[in-house]
Amino acid sequence: MIDRLLSADPPRSRLLAVLLLATVLGLACAPFLFPGAKALGVAAKMLVFILLVASYDLLLGYTGIVSFAHTMFFGIGAYGVAIGATRLGGEDGTGFGALLIGVAGALGLSLVLGLLIGLFSLRVKAIFFAMITLAVAAAFQGLASQLSDVTGGEDGLSFSVPEVLTPAFEPFVAPVLGRVIDGQVFTYYLIFTVVLMVFLALLRAVNSPFGRVLQAIRENDFRAEAIGYRSAVYRTGSTLLSALVATLAGALLALWLRYTGPDTTLSFEIMLDVLLIVVIGGMGTMYGAVLGSVLFVFAQNYLQEGLRWMGGEGGWLAEVPVLGALVSPDRWLLWLGLGFVLCVYHFPTGLVGRLRARSTPGPSPAGH
Repeated sequence: MIDRLLSADPPRSRLLAVLLLATVLGLACAPFLFPGAKALGVAAKMLVFILLVASYDLLLGYTGIVSFAHTMFFGIGAYGVAIGATRLGGEDGTGFGALLIGVAGALGLSLVLGLLIGLFSLRVKAIFFAMITLAVAAAFQGLASQLSDVTGGEDGLSFSVPEVLTPAFEPFVAPVLGRVIDGQVFTYYLIFTVVLMVFLALLRAVNSPFGRVLQAIRENDFRAEAIGYRSAVYRTGSTLLSALVATLAGALLALWLRYTGPDTTLSFEIMLDVLLIVVIGGMGTMYGAVLGSVLFVFAQNYLQEGLRWMGGEGGWLAEVPVLGALVSPDRWLLWLGLGFVLCVYHFPTGLVGRLRARSTPGPSPAGH
């Protein structure tokens, strides 16, 4: 049963299996284990990034396509939900119908743009294609900032959601397991369910004949063509699937924040974060998206607090010369960057690749 659920792609490492199981259980029980508003927000962001990074790994890790336009699709999903809620929401508030129409419109637009980008990838290779996607993403971000009547410009769009998804909605009088169940908890579990289902679908896709062909194209597209596979069709299909999943991830983030703007979904910094997470987790491994996203988002949100505990005012290293200045909370980006440089240096195949390599027995010595 578990083997079928994982599409015959088990972790192949006892430690990796434990980490993945702990991650899934932790995210599933996050509203009850970490009741604070910030902690729940961090858990929701982890879920969104798992989906976003997995979609990009399908493009980069499995197909070998380097694209810098991935956050464009992420932003399209977020703006689709926001525009649908603000334009189609009635006087009684926003209904699920308006949100679904917004998501459908965003998926349709991403399908068209993904097809165009996929066709570009057939004529332009490697760094030239990456530069084209970078230009397209920059143009789209500028367009979103300038069309203020539609997108809200630099201020973005705030919108309402159905009452059942609002923090004010509390269906139970008494707390459940010490937690007040409200609409925010419902929103979290909606995101968790969608991410889990889509992630398992992606896992099935990369372990299907379609995924095997993508990996063959990544290794040698000329050989794949020679044995009868039309690499153009498969590369375009990978681009479309990746774009649609990224669009869905953007829609989920907007639903959680009830807001979207150029900085929250279209920023080039997000694209760099996604690329870094793919490398840290392990390219060509869907499980790498899980571990990499959780590690990165956790460090991004709690590293500064840890440094404040050590080197901030009253911290136990604050009075130590030089060292106190190095662990100042203001230098959290320095430590974040240093940590990931060390991670990439010591785990060149990513966390998942390293864990799987450790569990794989080496070749037997000759003669034994």
